[in-house]
Amino acid sequence: MKIAIIESFNGGSHKSWIEGLMKNSTHDIISISLEGKYWKWRMRGGAISLAEKFLRFNFRPDLFLLSDMVDATIFKSLIGHEFFDTPLAMYFHENQLSYPWNYNEKFNENKKMHYGFINFSSALISDHVFFNSIFHMNSFFKDANQFLKQFPDHNELGSIEKIKAKSSTLPLGIDLKRFDKNKINEKGKLPLILWNHRWDYDKDPSTFFEVMQKLKNEKEKFELVILGQNIKTMPEIFRVANEKLKENIRYIGYCKTLSEYSKWLYLSDILPVTNIQDFFGISIVEAVYCGTYPLLPKRLTYPDLFNYKKNSKLFYTNKNDLFYKLKHCINNVDQIRLSSYSSLVKRYDWSEMIAEYDAQFLSVANK
Repeated sequence: MKIAIIESFNGGSHKSWIEGLMKNSTHDIISISLEGKYWKWRMRGGAISLAEKFLRFNFRPDLFLLSDMVDATIFKSLIGHEFFDTPLAMYFHENQLSYPWNYNEKFNENKKMHYGFINFSSALISDHVFFNSIFHMNSFFKDANQFLKQFPDHNELGSIEKIKAKSSTLPLGIDLKRFDKNKINEKGKLPLILWNHRWDYDKDPSTFFEVMQKLKNEKEKFELVILGQNIKTMPEIFRVANEKLKENIRYIGYCKTLSEYSKWLYLSDILPVTNIQDFFGISIVEAVYCGTYPLLPKRLTYPDLFNYKKNSKLFYTNKNDLFYKLKHCINNVDQIRLSSYSSLVKRYDWSEMIAEYDAQFLSVANK
């Protein structure tokens, strides 16, 4: 089967996902994409450029696979009648209806109105919609309902049921085995606490560093490794934390190589997660695969991702609960180091996921 992946933001996790899919799939796949920058412009105008790029290829796909960053309505209207009957599927890594607002950013209401509607209308026109988690899918439908209800008339609430009828979950495939070649078994003398997320507001670094400072004030002995993006200017909250916690911080910054990133994941003992937004959780899966013990909020995608019913001790309910559970981990680090939850995430490696991907894509194309 022939598949054309259409991606207007070919960077970060989107790029890794495409590369992994193309490398592991048994299908014949090409990728038509734009650089991973200027995300707002990519969502607004990327479909025009992508349609033009696709039409220059001598490729007739059995399935179009678009990411959530593409306006499917524009793309489909521009590729012509020749491809009108070719099935089109959307894969939602994230969506702008459910993404939390940054209240420090101007015009966030208009942004949500415009970019959220692109996601909604794209899902409506698609033949099938894939979400990367159950939480993500449920969030989309809940927020789409609230979004449409704000309009004065003809709000077409019934269209949500149409999208539901053609939606399913398809977890992310991740190249977890790439970490194996850099595996190390050593640990430091002191417990090492890890941050390996983006340095953005939706990961709630404020709560993370507040808890770290409280641990320090109580004379707990621990070290920190703060991994993050390759950016020119360190955000203020990280700069302040770097000063106040400098005695605890073993490393802060960007890892230029996979071996360096892998080293810190394997060296780390505990991963306290404070995110207020996460539709899947790639960085968490990677850390847990490498043996880091996660402390997770009992919300978002994590209860499904890490099976809350069987692993409730990995979850906390509020900031105070996080503090005491983290303190317990620090004081019992030898026991924590004997724990491994990598078996919970191994199923997301491409070697485990690709058969499901190939089967689902074939099913959509043959409908």
